[in-house]
Amino acid sequence: IPMIGKTIKDLAGEEAELPGLTQIMLSISHFIVNSWFIVFPILGALIWLVLRYIKTPSGKKQFHQIVLKVPIISKIIKKLAVARFTRTFSALIGAGVAVLEALDITARGVGNTVYEESLKTAAARVKNGEILSRIIAEDEVLYPPIVSQMLSVGEETGQTDKVLVKVADFYEEEVDTAIDSLSSTIEPIMIVIMGSMVGLIAASVMLPIAGLSQQIKG
Repeated sequence: IPMIGKTIKDLAGEEAELPGLTQIMLSISHFIVNSWFIVFPILGALIWLVLRYIKTPSGKKQFHQIVLKVPIISKIIKKLAVARFTRTFSALIGAGVAVLEALDITARGVGNTVYEESLKTAAARVKNGEILSRIIAEDEVLYPPIVSQMLSVGEETGQTDKVLVKVADFYEEEVDTAIDSLSSTIEPIMIVIMGSMVGLIAASVMLPIAGLSQQIKG
């Protein structure tokens, strides 16, 4: 783009007025070429600070809260968290671990601080005599209704571990399907984005050439 701009200026004169799109692209190109030693270190520092903040307790919690609100990705994260919860909890219950201890271990292994706090709160309420399936049923944002329903069946039949294994299998398959679907969705979006970028660059190059050719014909 800078070479095209220089060529146009050489042919049409320094006073030649380039199209607005070309001027914008030239300005962006000029800024990157002349300020890369400032831009890239700043970007690197920002990324490092964000990653460091995410590792802190407050930053990790805030990041997990944001992730659960991002369209498309939030569905995958929730299904993955539910799959981990049901898989871990069923394995611990099946091994004879007490419910409160199983909830505490599961909370720390679910991989999301929002779910961790939810399960720890549930453990405290179970300790006070409440039923786990009813507690889970109250939060339909984090737990789909099927989780509380199947958990209730397990509590009534005494086969919580076997019932939750089926739930875990179901949501693990859902996660795989969602990831495959996400991959197929991202590909055309990336093609459109890249095509738009190439189109802008091509337009910024062709517009001044077309204008110059019209001036020569005139």
